[in-house]
Amino acid sequence: MEPPLAPQRASLGLQGVVPLAGVSPLVAVASPIEPLVIEPQAAIVKEGWLNKRGEHIKNWRKRYFVLRDDGTLIGFKLKPEHGYTDPLNNFTVKGCQLMKSDRPRPFTFIIRGLQWTTVIERMFSVESEEDREDWVRAIQLVSDQLQVDEDVEMTEPRDEMALRDKFSVSTRTYASGNRISLDNFEFLKVLGKGTFGKVVLCREKATGALYAIKILKKKVVIDKDEVAHTLTENRVLRSTKHPFLISLRYSFQTADRLCFVMEYVNGGELFFHLSRERVFTEERTRFYGAEILLALEYLHGQGIIYRDLKLENLLLDKDGHVKIADFGLCKEDIAFGATTKTFCGTPEYLAPEVLEDTDYGRAVDWWGLGVVMYEMMCGRLPFYSRDHDVLFELILVEEVKFPKSLSPEARHLLAGLLVKNPRHRLGGSVNDVGDIKIHPFFRSINWDELAQKKVTPPFKPQVTSDVDTRYFDQEFTGETVQLTPPEAGPLNSISEESEQPYFQQFSYHGSSGALAAGRHSATDRRPVLS
Repeated sequence: MEPPLAPQRASLGLQGVVPLAGVSPLVAVASPIEPLVIEPQAAIVKEGWLNKRGEHIKNWRKRYFVLRDDGTLIGFKLKPEHGYTDPLNNFTVKGCQLMKSDRPRPFTFIIRGLQWTTVIERMFSVESEEDREDWVRAIQLVSDQLQVDEDVEMTEPRDEMALRDKFSVSTRTYASGNRISLDNFEFLKVLGKGTFGKVVLCREKATGALYAIKILKKKVVIDKDEVAHTLTENRVLRSTKHPFLISLRYSFQTADRLCFVMEYVNGGELFFHLSRERVFTEERTRFYGAEILLALEYLHGQGIIYRDLKLENLLLDKDGHVKIADFGLCKEDIAFGATTKTFCGTPEYLAPEVLEDTDYGRAVDWWGLGVVMYEMMCGRLPFYSRDHDVLFELILVEEVKFPKSLSPEARHLLAGLLVKNPRHRLGGSVNDVGDIKIHPFFRSINWDELAQKKVTPPFKPQVTSDVDTRYFDQEFTGETVQLTPPEAGPLNSISEESEQPYFQQFSYHGSSGALAAGRHSATDRRPVLS
């Protein structure tokens, strides 16, 4: 089936999947893709055949798994005969939760844990109850013996009463004075809404600065098993600063909400502009692609994989420069990532290695870059079907097709970025972004001037003021900004010494702004936990 034009992209139930849990789909990674060699000092606790269910393609695959005492659970298509190098699957059972079930297969067990920074459920089955008990016992033993990082411990609340007990905070516990709260901001317009909460344009009262404040419901974050994801990604956001990345200014919490005060840009999503223009010129695509490239180069240098590159996450500032957003503006109540029913990424953008449930590295971002640049220059997705199974099969095996209008340089670049095997993909070597920057398609780019924003953007958004929201969905911007306060007190900041077991040490003050610059000492102005 021919992919539809970008503005006509059909809704697949996951379209516009947006990280409204306070975080982007950023992922920490230690090294580029290389054959994985397990250190010999890690002792084998248990090994044998397991049936593993695919995360995206819901079929069962037989894999030979090896559990080691360092928490690694590695899988192979065949039983290794000469060492345990280059596994197909590489998981960890550190801090995991184990569940047993007899559906969808008898003798099933589920491991819930972290893959990089996303909570993932892995489903396995065996041939007997005895086998299941042996594996569950061994995994639990290894998990219990490993020290679990308190910040990413995955605790599952049991009922509504427990949630109310944990998150009800009396008015007396609210801190005053120097702590930031919602009272520090004037709410102007709703910019977006989603499962976890809403995004609101606001003005900081002390400085007049405009921000997009993302207000998330703690109960929903917990119910969706996004606690570990939210806290881990929040820490990543604090450490990143780049001209082509949306930045985090503050994060704080109220009795029942998490609040992220983010940089606000009003030039609109690239998806919106491409929908209007159908296709971008190669020159315009080159500019956007190059700025995205620099942002990803920075993230990879910080040991971070972005993993969810898509047009909806690429914004323009008022001058026309790209800003990769760690959140999007969602018009549907759609959850994202981290459960067996949802995806860590929009389906059309998933890289083959993610679909195959194999270990992935930085090259996953270069696949995403290939998809978005293909959309810009061709006006459609490289692979598309309304049927998810068909879509995934296309991503895994179909060769990408190019319109005749593309230049040889553009065609060669896209073909290199959309190679199925991440090790052979352009950017998939140890050189990472370096191999892409020297590609002939980018020959005309002065990378130093681009990084300093000295290159004039090919398009400038037609905004008349900083509060012009013409590029946001009018369904939201016309709404009245209203928040329902919790029963325990006003929407105010709370003391993090209060009983908030899931979100302790959540707050953050950036290096600028009225609160950080005016009310704290020089020591307090450091970007550290408040």
